[in-house]
Amino acid sequence: MLNIDDPRRDKGPAFVHLGFRPFFLLAGLLAVAAMGLWALVLFQGLSLGGLPVSGMVWHGHEMVFGYAMAVIAGFLLTAAHNWTQLRTLNGVPLLGLAGLWLLARIGWLWPLPPLLTAAADLSFGLLLTLAIFWPLARTRQWQHLGMLIKVLLLTLANGLFYLGALDMVSNAGQWGLLLGFYLVVALIMAMGRRVIPFFIEKGVGCPFQAKNWRWLDISSLYLFLIFAVLESFGMLRDLSSALAGVLMLLHGTRLWGWYTPAIWSRPLLWVLFTGYGWLVAGFALRLAAGLDLVSPFIALHAFAVGGIGLVTVGMMARVSLGHTGRSVFEPPRAVSLIFLLILGAALARVFAPLLMPDQATGWLLFSQLLWILGFGVFLALYAPMLVQRRIDGRWG
Repeated sequence: MLNIDDPRRDKGPAFVHLGFRPFFLLAGLLAVAAMGLWALVLFQGLSLGGLPVSGMVWHGHEMVFGYAMAVIAGFLLTAAHNWTQLRTLNGVPLLGLAGLWLLARIGWLWPLPPLLTAAADLSFGLLLTLAIFWPLARTRQWQHLGMLIKVLLLTLANGLFYLGALDMVSNAGQWGLLLGFYLVVALIMAMGRRVIPFFIEKGVGCPFQAKNWRWLDISSLYLFLIFAVLESFGMLRDLSSALAGVLMLLHGTRLWGWYTPAIWSRPLLWVLFTGYGWLVAGFALRLAAGLDLVSPFIALHAFAVGGIGLVTVGMMARVSLGHTGRSVFEPPRAVSLIFLLILGAALARVFAPLLMPDQATGWLLFSQLLWILGFGVFLALYAPMLVQRRIDGRWG
């Protein structure tokens, strides 16, 4: 297929050329603002009056369906452009999709009528699914449908959450939130399996062949599906704990197959590798929680702050460099600071309270501050790249 760009379409703001631009910027802003508000709620008694749910549930929902969903939107809209060589959503339609996402975030705090907030949030998810499906269907790139199905399931999980938040179905809010959380973890693992070994092979600067095993790919996929359903609906806790132990071994084996010491000199590699390692730690801690050795919330935050946090910020850093015409092999020095701050937030939230339980509250606040600082540096470094044209003059 010959795809000829129409230069007239390049006259609009660069900010709406490709999906990663508005959505990575919005994700960074929400990461700072939502965590800052959550810290004020916990430590200063700030009231988020008008919420139909508790502050803790709001915090979880915005991290999953706000922050993570924005990163997923930016990544997949941009990836679909790469896969199909067709222009994905851009210009006013892209701005409109971002506006729906933003309306849903504002709707929680304004507050807008809960039904309007829910309608905006769910419309965003459905339209995002359609925007990704359209170029895939036009080019028959059916091999990527797995990613698309997960986005649709995320939207359905968000719908389940709203059924509970609006008191329509008992317990649906918790089910939808946990199901959405584990779907994000599933997307992280699927994306990681695709790109992390490839990036390592191409980026370490020396001959290296990452190891992958078909049996591991299949078994880890189906076992995680069972684990996620059991965890989300609170069923068969002993079986779920056992599955966590098996998944720890499977994903630990996968990570071992990708390892080479050369990654530690490449920040855009070690952040993804380390983030995936936090998923392995999450399974280990979930097994420990099943044995009553740690709180289940410790395992949850290993997945969230360490796994999702590090992998998403690492992917945003890499995609933003590559798609603005900059080198991913020579990133700005400040990216290491971003990654170290988010890594520090994960350590302070997960392992420091285990070692010093009497100071758990202080470590929680410290973790929140490191998270805010990390994404603050991300915004300072990347916001100019996201709103300006590519340095090589190309569209994107």
